[in-house]
Amino acid sequence: MRILIVDGSNLLFQMFFGMPARIVNDDGRAIHGTLGFTGALLKIIRMTKPTHIAVLFDGEHENARSELLPEYKANRPDYSMTTEDKTPFSQFPDICAALDFLGIKYTETIDCETDDIIAAYALTYGQADEIVISSFDSDFFQLITENVSVLRYRGEKTVVCTPKYIRDKFGIAPAQYADLKSLTGDAADNIKGAHKIGAKTAAALLNEFGTLDNILTNAERITKPSVKSSVINSAERIKINYSIIKLDNSAALPFKIDELEYSYSGISTNEVLRGIGLK
Repeated sequence: MRILIVDGSNLLFQMFFGMPARIVNDDGRAIHGTLGFTGALLKIIRMTKPTHIAVLFDGEHENARSELLPEYKANRPDYSMTTEDKTPFSQFPDICAALDFLGIKYTETIDCETDDIIAAYALTYGQADEIVISSFDSDFFQLITENVSVLRYRGEKTVVCTPKYIRDKFGIAPAQYADLKSLTGDAADNIKGAHKIGAKTAAALLNEFGTLDNILTNAERITKPSVKSSVINSAERIKINYSIIKLDNSAALPFKIDELEYSYSGISTNEVLRGIGLK
């Protein structure tokens, strides 16, 4: 099996804001987000040739990670305060209609984040089957194995991230990525890291000590005084960061694997839009 798991919210935002212009149909209805999403999804399908597909969206609900760190994702815009033409969610019903037309299973999360469900699929099926995660969220780098890859869609500049990609880019193994981000923080999610510890310093620490736990336990052995002081003084923050960033297998899977079977028919984006009444 080759299972394609699409971070739907990530792709929606990428396409809604990434299209070169606001596009409307003959009825004056904005369709650029739907057009971009559907076109990108079909290109990803042609690239990966999956046997199974699921598309997952973040629902609107309380976030358990915010209880651990109140500032978590507090830097994100509040789209409930924007006009309809400026919010990606205005075209969400049309995207759902396109997915229904394509026969692709999708859902919104109700008690966790999309990351958690994607991780559960990868950790449940990634031992025996090939998993492709389509997303620009770097948190998924920690899930990469010989069977699990992360596809960052950008047309002809699309990158498929493998263990070699992570090793070449960060100097660590994918399994160490959550440890690295716990040290450095993640500006995209408004997570602050240890003071003055960047990716290179974090990678050096991980290559010396192996794991984040070993770094914290043996912080007094860190040779550079400023790094030692930063790790010791930021230990509690680093631990909270790890509990937020580390992905596990605890989320319930919304679909059984046989529900996700998919065979691409060769359908085009325009055919889908016509099929749902947007053309």
